[in-house]
Formats: sequence, C-alpha cells, structure tokens
Amino acid sequence: MNFKHATVIAALLAASGATMAAEPVIGLITKTEINPFFVKMKEGAQAEAKKLGAKLLTGAGKADGDNAGQITAMENMIAAGAKTILITPSDSKAIVPAIKKARAAGVMVIALDSPADPADATDALFATDNFKAGVLIGQYAKAALGGKKPVIATLDLFPGHPVGAQRHNGFLQGYGLQSFDAKNNELAKPAEVVCMADSFGDRAKGQTGMENCLQKNPDINLVYTINEPAAAGAYNALKAAGKEKGVTIVSVDGGCEGVKNVGKGVITATSQQYPLKMASMGVAAGVEYAKTGKKASGYVDTGVTLIADKAIKGVDSKSVKVGTDLCWGTK
Repeated sequence: MNFKHATVIAALLAASGATMAAEPVIGLITKTEINPFFVKMKEGAQAEAKKLGAKLLTGAGKADGDNAGQITAMENMIAAGAKTILITPSDSKAIVPAIKKARAAGVMVIALDSPADPADATDALFATDNFKAGVLIGQYAKAALGGKKPVIATLDLFPGHPVGAQRHNGFLQGYGLQSFDAKNNELAKPAEVVCMADSFGDRAKGQTGMENCLQKNPDINLVYTINEPAAAGAYNALKAAGKEKGVTIVSVDGGCEGVKNVGKGVITATSQQYPLKMASMGVAAGVEYAKTGKKASGYVDTGVTLIADKAIKGVDSKSVKVGTDLCWGTK
C-alpha cells in the first residue's frame, strides 16, 4: 500500500469515526414496559430516532413506583453515552437526586407525561395538561348527571403523585366542587366525595377499591378514575353489585381499549392524551441539543381531547370514532 492510498483510507476512517461519534444517543425510561401507553411512547421514540438518525436506548421500571429500576437504567444509559434522557418518573420526588447528578454531568433530562417534584428538577416537561384533563371530565360528568346530587367515589393513583393530584383536583374543579389548584399535590375531598381509594392505575386494584367504596356507601352515582384500567375494574365491581346502569364513570387516558369501553357504555367519557407525540418531541429535542447545544426548557402541552359517546350541549367533546382514530394500543 503506497502513502497516497494509506492517506485516503485514513481520511475515510476518520470521517466514518466522526459520523459515528456525531450520532446522538438518547435514552427513554418509562414506568413499565407492558402498559400500552408506554408501549406507544416507545414506538414514537423509535420512529423519531430512526427518522433523525439518533441511537435510542430504552429501559423501564419493573412496575409503577420502581424508582431503583429507573435510576439503574439512567446510570447505564449515561455510561453508554446518552446526552439526553427522556423519563416518565415513577416516584416524582425520589428520582430527583439521580436527575440532578445527570444534569450536572451535562445530560439534558426531559420528563414525559409525569413531572418530577419539583417540576424544575428536569430541564423540561412534555406532557398532557393533567389538570385540564380532569376539568374536562368533571364538566362532562356534571352535565351527564343532569342536576342530580353527586355521590362520588374517586379511584386515585397513590398519595402525593402530581399526575394523580392534578387529575383528581381538576375533575372536582370541573364539576364545580371545592378543590385545590394544579400546583397542589394533595387530594381535595369535598363533602360530595364519600369514598377515596388508591388504585395505582390497576384494574384489579380499581375493582377492589370500588367494592370497598360500595360497602361504605351503596348510593354512589359518580366515579372518577385515574385511568381506564381502573375504570374497567370499577365497572366490574358495579356490575357484580347490580349497580352499573345507575353510575357515571369518567376517566383519563384515551387508549384504544378505553375508547372501546366508552363506546360500550362502560366509561361515560374519557380525556385522551397522546404519548407518541410526547416521545417524538422528546427525541427531536435531544437531537437538537446534540447538534446545537440548545436545551429544551419549561412545560410543553402535548394536548388533550374529551371523548364521549353522547355529545352534551355546552360541553366540547369528540366522538368515539375520533377517539379510535387517535388512540393507542390494540384497536
């Protein structure tokens, strides 16, 4: 091999190395791997990474609340060269020290769906306006009850979680009841709320919570649920008690299974959110940071739409067909 050829080959190798080094590495850490919401989030991130030429690393906790699993995933991703981490915090407070450590090392951290506590622990938040999602179903529930006195059960997430508090308190405000504002992570409990139970967003726990609430007060006529799996569990409990026809159930999520249940009358109305959009925006922000050094900042609202089978005058909603077109999970 002569000197000229060696020089050309060296230049090509150097260019190839530079290209590989320039490939942005972005990490996505979700609460779990099996929830359809996070499956769709992962799909959105993968599609955007492929489109923009980024390398995507993915990880998740074993279950909602697995803070240790998320911290391990974050540390592994940073060691693998990730300069942007997208995370849906399982424990909004406990994850903060790990986030601070990552940011101190020059990693941009964007929360998706759920904020950290405090929210400014991350560079940015791309998420549903969860308080607004609650307000929308509260307004619809009040209209649906048509003047009846509400006897309410709430199937919440778990104490202290910002998303759970925002949806719960937004629902109460939308109904016109005593509530807290969007910055308060406590759960308001006006007199109309006769029972509160933690469902952890789980169908079985939602069913158990509803069973317990019916034992406390069999006259419940309105059920707020943190998400659609909890709503399905509540319906099962009501049906077993022969009370499913006299109770309005409202929820938040907009997954395909949940939208189907709106069409079936299992859920009266739901606020639909858009996980694919959250993730694709997060990846795009990571690529932008890699190219220009500009970090995303603040809160970005990724949208929410009220889906109901029956339109009610004075309440803006979209049909089950629209919800099905935009839903996530198996159609």
